[in-house]
Amino acid sequence: MSNTSDRDYVLGTGDEEIARLGLQHSVWRERVLECWRRAGIGAGSRVVDFGAGPGFATLDLAELVGANGEVIALERSARFAAHARAQLAARGIAHARVHELDLMTDALPASGMDAAWCRWVASFVSSPKVLVEKIAGTLKAGGVAIFHEYAHYETWRMAPHGAAHAQFVQQVMASWRASGGEPDIALQLPALLLAAGFSIERAEPRMFVARPGEPGWRWPASFIDINLRRLEELGRTDAAFSARVRAELAAAEADPATLLYTPLVLELVARKT
Repeated sequence: MSNTSDRDYVLGTGDEEIARLGLQHSVWRERVLECWRRAGIGAGSRVVDFGAGPGFATLDLAELVGANGEVIALERSARFAAHARAQLAARGIAHARVHELDLMTDALPASGMDAAWCRWVASFVSSPKVLVEKIAGTLKAGGVAIFHEYAHYETWRMAPHGAAHAQFVQQVMASWRASGGEPDIALQLPALLLAAGFSIERAEPRMFVARPGEPGWRWPASFIDINLRRLEELGRTDAAFSARVRAELAAAEADPATLLYTPLVLELVARKT
């Protein structure tokens, strides 16, 4: 496939974004590992990683399932797929494979799998319904589909209230929807899963309340910096707006009384009937 699809990624696929995604994964890693184990992923499991990005979750899944298991990573970006393959090769992992393809239009090279992992993918694809149906097609009867998707993006707030930050969040959501995505896609997932032959096994909220300097703070702060530039490129905001958001964030980071609430994520586990 051509790597022209990389240009469609909201924040790009360059080194800066790979580093940001690595930070994001490290913040969520312990909660994700716990989620996988509770869902039954372990030694010998066969798992599909939907929208694998640079492969951070793919690596963890490969370690969790071991050499007797299998991980199939699906990723549209040529650059992300190459990074994931390089990381697997560097660790000598042979039981995980990365496929560069489009989840919406291409046939998927997996069937009869035990589990599927999908994090912040349904909120970006052109048809969440098609995505859920394709996930179902990769799983065996009794297999589990595991999601981490946003359910209430506006919970991303500062305390005390940050007016510029609140405006930034609204701009992010508006640009997201203008590009065809849906930030609060988790609200739609239960109905889509039931229609595709799943039963809902577990649904729980996940978020962080972080203080300045903590990893849970650095993760959204890194997104703010990159996305402000993207919003300017799109013509949705200007340099003055970016300056206000950055100044407010800097003041908040200097105040030990500030708390940052991250966007609410729904952890959803559904079993194929």
